[in-house]
Amino acid sequence: MTTLALFIVFLPLLGFVLAGGLGEKLGDRFSQISTSALMGISTSLAIYLFFKMGLKEETLVVSLFTWIHVELFDVAWGLQIDSLSLVMMAVVTLVSFMVHLYSIGYMKGDPSIPRFMGYLSLFTFFMLTLVTAPNFLQMFFGWEGVGLCSYLLIGYWYDRERANAAAIKAFLVNRIGDIGFVLGIIIIFSLFGTLDFLAVFEIVEEHQQETITFLNWQIPALTLASFLFFFGAMGKSAQIGLHTWLPDAMEGPTPVSALIHAATMVTAGVFLIVRISPILEYAPLAREFITLIGTFTAIMAATIACVQNDIKRIIAYSTCSQLGYMFMAAGLSAYSASMFHLTTHAFFKALLFLGAGSVIHAMSDEHNIQKMGGIWKFIPVTYAVMWVGSLALAGIPFFAGFYSKDIILEADWVSQLPVGHIAFWGGMFAAILTAFYAWRLLLLTFNGKPRADDVVMGHIHESPIIMLVPIIILAIGSVFSGSLLDLLFVGEETTFWGMAIFVLPQDEVIEAAHHVVEWVHWAPTIAAFFGIAIAYLLYQFAPSLPEKLSQTFKYLYNFLYHQWYFDKLYNWMFVTPTLKTSQVLWEEGDQEIIDGLGPNGLGFLSLASGGFLCRLQTGYVYHYAFAMIIGITFMMAWYFWG
Repeated sequence: MTTLALFIVFLPLLGFVLAGGLGEKLGDRFSQISTSALMGISTSLAIYLFFKMGLKEETLVVSLFTWIHVELFDVAWGLQIDSLSLVMMAVVTLVSFMVHLYSIGYMKGDPSIPRFMGYLSLFTFFMLTLVTAPNFLQMFFGWEGVGLCSYLLIGYWYDRERANAAAIKAFLVNRIGDIGFVLGIIIIFSLFGTLDFLAVFEIVEEHQQETITFLNWQIPALTLASFLFFFGAMGKSAQIGLHTWLPDAMEGPTPVSALIHAATMVTAGVFLIVRISPILEYAPLAREFITLIGTFTAIMAATIACVQNDIKRIIAYSTCSQLGYMFMAAGLSAYSASMFHLTTHAFFKALLFLGAGSVIHAMSDEHNIQKMGGIWKFIPVTYAVMWVGSLALAGIPFFAGFYSKDIILEADWVSQLPVGHIAFWGGMFAAILTAFYAWRLLLLTFNGKPRADDVVMGHIHESPIIMLVPIIILAIGSVFSGSLLDLLFVGEETTFWGMAIFVLPQDEVIEAAHHVVEWVHWAPTIAAFFGIAIAYLLYQFAPSLPEKLSQTFKYLYNFLYHQWYFDKLYNWMFVTPTLKTSQVLWEEGDQEIIDGLGPNGLGFLSLASGGFLCRLQTGYVYHYAFAMIIGITFMMAWYFWG
C-alpha cells in the first residue's frame, strides 16, 4: 500500500520533470502524452486504493525519512493514508487527469505547451503532498507549493499585463493568510512539542484548558490556534475578505480555472479545517466564527455572481459561494457533510469550467455572455453538459449537488450552536441566488437570439473529442456521485471516516439531520426551483425587465457589479498608501539619502577632489617650487611651534 501511495504522489512530479526537461527537445506531443499518461496511472491507483483501503476503513501512517532534526524539533517526511486523504487523492487525481486531457485540445497551437503541462503536473504533486501529509509542516510544504503553482499558472500568459497582475495578487493575498497558518503551527509546537497529527490529536483533550498570555490577556490556546489556522484557510479557500484573488485568477487559461477552483487549491482550506477537527471540537468560539464567515461568503459571492457578465467570473464566484457552504458545515461539526459537498462540487464545478471553456473556444475567445445567445444548436454536447452541471449546482433532485447541499442545510437546522439557524436561512437565500445565476448564465449563453456578430457566429463549432470526453465523464460524476456516496459519507450508520474525523458526542449533527421535519428537507429544492423561475421570468419571458430593474435599483446594482467594492476599498486602504509610501522612500530615502550620501555622494566627492588636484598639476616648474617653499615653511613653523 505504501508503494502504491508513493506512486500516486510522485508520478505527477515525474510528469513535470519529463515535460520540463525533455519537452522542448521531444516536442509538444511528448509533453502532452507523458504528463497525461502518468496522471492517468496516478488516478487509477488512487481509485483502486480508495476501494482497497477506504471501504475497508484501513489507516496507514508511514514515516519515510527524517526531514528535519534540530535538538527537540523532529519532523519526518511520510504519508498518512486514511479515509480523509483517500477521498482527496481520488478527487484531486481524477479532476487533474480530466484537465490534462482537456488541455490537449484547448491549448492547441500555444507556443509553450511543455511548460503548461509541466505546471499542471507539478500543481497536482503539491496538492497530493498536502493531503497525504502526516504532520503540519509537510502540509505547509504542499500548501506553499500549490500557492507557487497557482502563481505560475494564473500568470501563464506572462505577456499579458492583467494575467501578471492577477498572478501577483493571488500570490500576495495567499501569503497574508499563510501568516496565520505559520503562527498556528508555532502554537501547536509550543503546546504539544510535536507537529505530527496523530500525536497532537491523541493528547489534545489534555490541553483544552491551557492558555497563552498576550498583553496580560489569557487566551485559550486551542481557540487561538483554530482561529489562526482558519485565517490561513480563508486565504487559500477565498473566504470573504481574502477572496479578491479568486475572480481575477480567471486571467489564466480555462483548464487552470477548472483545476484551481474545482478540487485542488481552493479546497485545501476546507481539507485543513476538517483535518484539525480534534482541535476545533475544543474551540467552539472558533467554530461559530467559521460558520458565520462561511455563511456570509456564500451570500456575498452569490449576490455578485447574479450580475456579472464574464462567463468564467460567474462560475468563479459560484466556487467562492459553494466553499462558504463547506465552511458553514465544518463550523457546525458536520465535517463529513463538508467533505461530501467538496467531492460532489469537484465534479460539477470542473464540468462547468470546462464547459465554459468549450463555449469560449466555440465563440472565438468571447467571454461576455451578453454577446452570446442562440448557440445551443451549434454546440449541443456542450449545451447538454452545461445543463447537467447547472442542475447539480442548483441542487435539483437527483443530481450530485442535491444530496450534499441538502445534508449541509439540514445539519445547520439541527445544530446546537447559536449560529446554526443563521447559517440555515443564509444558506437558503444563497440557494435561491445560486439557481438564479446558474440559469441566467444558461439562458443568456445558449438561448434567445444570437447577439454575436456574423463573423463569430459563422465560426461556432463543437469542441474536438479530446475536450468532450473529459466533460462527459465529469457530467456522469455530476449526476451519480451524490447518490452513490450519500450513505457512505453521511449515512446514519456509516463508519467510513473512522478516526480521520473527530466529533464530540454533544456536537454530533449528521444523525439528527436525517430526522428533520419534512419542510426542512424539501426547502432547498423549493428554493432552487424558485430561483430558476425568477431567471426564466427575467431572461425568457420579460427580457426587458432586467435593464429596468438595474436602472431602478442602480446603487444596489453598481454595488454588486463592482463586487461589493472590496477591490476599491483595499486599493484605498492598502495599495495606494503603500505605493505612495514606497514612492517617497524611493525618491527621498533611497535616491536622496542612501544613494546621495552613499555611492553617488562618494563618487561625486572623488570626482570633485580629483578635479581639484588635476588643476594643481599645471606643468610649470615655478609653481612646483612655490609649493615646495610653502610646504617647507609650514614644516619649519610646526617644528619650532611644537
